[in-house]
Amino acid sequence: MTDAVHPEPVLRVRGVTRRFGGVVAVRDVDLDIAPGERRAVLGPNGAGKSTLFNLIAGADTPTSGSIELFGAEATRLGARQRTRAGLSRTFQTSRLLTGLTVEDNLYLAAVGVDGGRFRLLRSARDRTARERARATAASVGMTDRLDTLAGDLSHGEQRQLEIGLALVAEPRMLLLDEPAAGLSRSERQLLTALLLSLDRDVTLLLIEHDMDVALTVAERVTMMHDGVVIVEGTPAEIRADQRVHDLYLGKAHV
Repeated sequence: MTDAVHPEPVLRVRGVTRRFGGVVAVRDVDLDIAPGERRAVLGPNGAGKSTLFNLIAGADTPTSGSIELFGAEATRLGARQRTRAGLSRTFQTSRLLTGLTVEDNLYLAAVGVDGGRFRLLRSARDRTARERARATAASVGMTDRLDTLAGDLSHGEQRQLEIGLALVAEPRMLLLDEPAAGLSRSERQLLTALLLSLDRDVTLLLIEHDMDVALTVAERVTMMHDGVVIVEGTPAEIRADQRVHDLYLGKAHV
C-alpha cells in the first residue's frame, strides 16, 4: 500500500490513560485520525469523552501513554504549543466577547493569531486581520451579522461564531466540544450543514452527545464507555452495533 492510500495520521493516540486519584477517567485509549477525516467520539455521560478531548487539546496531560500531532511527539506539549502547531478548538462554555460585534470578535482573534495587539492607529496588519475576520464570517454563514453584538445573537448563532473563532487561525485540525449542546432542532440542522461545508483541508474531531448531528457529520465514529473505547466504525456500523444500542441509542435509533 502507498502513502496516498494510507496517509500518516494527523493525530495518533497510543495507550493513553488519565487517572484522577483513584478514578480512571480514560483507560488505554488508541486513536488514529487521518488528514481531512471527520471523526466523532460519542458516549453517555461519564464515558470519558471530555477527558480525552482535553488530553488531545493539551488542556490536560496523560498519566501514561503518548500523543502525536501532525507527525510530532506532543504528549507533554501545552495547549498554546499545540495551537501554534495547527490545532484549534471550541469550548462548551461560551468565550465570546458579548459586548463586541461579530466582526470585532473575529478581528481580535485574527490579531491574536498573528501575535499582534489592538491598536488605535490602523496598519496594513490590521487591514489584513479585518479581511480575515470577514472571510471567516462568510465561511460560517455570518456575513449578514457582522455588525451584530455577540450578546444579541441566538444561541445557535453564538455557536456559529465560536466555530468561526476557532477557524480564524486557519487550523489543520479542529476540535469541537459538544457544539450542538443546547441548540434547538432547527439550530442543530443549521450547525450540521455548517460542519458538512467545512473545507477538507481541516481535519475535524467532534466530541458530541447529540447522535443525529454526530452520525450525519462523521465518517467514522469512536464509541466510549467507562473510559474505554468499546467500538469504532462507520455511522452505519455504530447504529447496528448491539453494544451501542444497549448503552446509548435505544430502540428508536435502530
